[in-house]
Amino acid sequence: GSILGVEVDLPKKSYSTELVGLEESKCIEKIARPQDGGFMKPHIFMLTIPQVDGGTNISIKLRWSQKLLYNDGQFTLTVPFSFPEYVTPAVRKISKKEKIQLNVNSGIVTGILCKATSHPLKETKRHAEKFSFLYESEVLTWSKTDFSFSYSVSSSNMFGGVLLQSPPLYDHDQRDMFCLYLLPGSQKSTEVFKKEVVFVIDITDSMQGRPLESTKNAISSAMSKLCPEDSFNIITFSSETSLFSTSMELASKEAIERATTWLSTKSTVEGSTCISIPLEHAYEMLSNTSGSLPMIFLITDGAVEDERNICDQMKKRLKNSGSLCPRIHTFGIGSFCNHYFLRMLAMIGRGEFDAVCDLDLIDNRIQKLFSNAFSTVLADITVDAFNDHEQIEVYSSCIPDLSFESPLTICGRYEGSFPDTLKAKGVLGDLSSFVMDLKIVRAKDIPLDRVLARQEIDLLTAQAWLSENKQLEQKVAQLSKVTCNISEYTRMVLLEKNKIDKAIESSGAQKVKKTDPHKIKDPLAPRKTLLQSLSVGFGDQTATAKNIRPGFEQPKLPDAAEVFLKATSNCCGQMCNRCCCMCCIQCCSKMNDQCAIVLTQIFTALAFIGCIECCTLCCGQDGQ
Repeated sequence: GSILGVEVDLPKKSYSTELVGLEESKCIEKIARPQDGGFMKPHIFMLTIPQVDGGTNISIKLRWSQKLLYNDGQFTLTVPFSFPEYVTPAVRKISKKEKIQLNVNSGIVTGILCKATSHPLKETKRHAEKFSFLYESEVLTWSKTDFSFSYSVSSSNMFGGVLLQSPPLYDHDQRDMFCLYLLPGSQKSTEVFKKEVVFVIDITDSMQGRPLESTKNAISSAMSKLCPEDSFNIITFSSETSLFSTSMELASKEAIERATTWLSTKSTVEGSTCISIPLEHAYEMLSNTSGSLPMIFLITDGAVEDERNICDQMKKRLKNSGSLCPRIHTFGIGSFCNHYFLRMLAMIGRGEFDAVCDLDLIDNRIQKLFSNAFSTVLADITVDAFNDHEQIEVYSSCIPDLSFESPLTICGRYEGSFPDTLKAKGVLGDLSSFVMDLKIVRAKDIPLDRVLARQEIDLLTAQAWLSENKQLEQKVAQLSKVTCNISEYTRMVLLEKNKIDKAIESSGAQKVKKTDPHKIKDPLAPRKTLLQSLSVGFGDQTATAKNIRPGFEQPKLPDAAEVFLKATSNCCGQMCNRCCCMCCIQCCSKMNDQCAIVLTQIFTALAFIGCIECCTLCCGQDGQ
């Protein structure tokens, strides 16, 4: 997900966030401490609002976007909606109202089936691809269940389409937008590819402990899912390279047991990180494959100097490899590795990129990466119009493969008229050719610019990093600011507005004696506080060289539970005169009497990308 913004309204003041460019951020004098705003954990955004009077009505509006989960042809939206016991006042039992309004615009006209929901939703509207639901209930205690909603597209076969939309007026790029999507269908009998797999694993000293153990567990699990006709190998690297076998091994039970034993003996070693040599070894092992889909999985927690050169060399090699060339899938651990290098390498290699900063998620996310790749049902995907039409810009330089476990979306821009007909071509698991007609629809009531913003920013940032293109960096910064999506070229600022400070304005404001007009500050202008950087950065070669482990780079923030418990204990019983309000996506604030949550305008677009708006209202002692 991606945090888009927070608005907090108090009787005397209001607070809101906005994104500003890097140059503008340098002019902001007040800088927030890490504990005053930022990511408490990778999935929990925190903002501290100071000096809140006891009994104050606080209105909080949170906005974020997130992708829907996809599994077995079913899309699922999950939104935090469970609240700890301590946010329910113990003084007296007061009836509270929970309300959830859900609007779904799938972008697909027919075949949408609602499957399951965590709360008893009532359907209030249905028209073509649009649905509306409502849940309203009087409760004594807040929900202890996260809100979830799932639906499916009733098609057993692969299908796809294209959504077109004109840009909004605020968009600096006034070319029209398009989004091509492919769905694998629900038919599990679709044949997957025979596989040849090389796992390339970083074992430098920084991987010691959970990162390496989780990686080993995930690889052992992945090898057990290979078919006997598949083949595999393992390469570990630091400053030196070690191979499980000098050649590819068939995935027999005996070979997998030997590989698991060999991998279990591998421990971290001191030394520098060298990615190019093991990557070359892996490519050479797969360069003469035929009748199968070759895959390289690169797993690392470090950054290296020659990353751009690695991308250039791989691009040249893969360009000359013909059809079914080696796929490169990349996985980054922590923030010291360069996520944009790994993303670009995966883009060049028609693979998938993922990364985690939470060490608890390593095993699960790597296995998800393996599972997606192993379930490839359509490879070497091309769209003729993209190559023949000079006015069409596709943000992905190479179209990735389609997996049974994940839909595929490709976005871009175009000038003039879009082709009336479009065909997607590819190779199936049995190596036969496949052609699919794509239905072209002009999207209505879907904010395509905002739905695709996160994907567009990530892809363009990777391209800007590789090409060192300043104009592309400025384009990303502008896109980031207008869509409120965090980027490497913007910073989040907290704006504080004083509602009642009208005295300065009514009395003529500050009497400035012959002062430079550029130095006169508007007394009613909001005060700005620069929050800590929320982006992941471009890696840290110094930390990599020192073998600093992931997770050690960030100042330690208070544990989320401890913060909330401390906050509520400070405001229970007799309300203190002044306290801080901490708003967090995962949890309600700490008012001592009554809280009401209103979740509105949950909008899911394109069936698999969602934009969610959440409005949280915390009421004080008057119970309103």
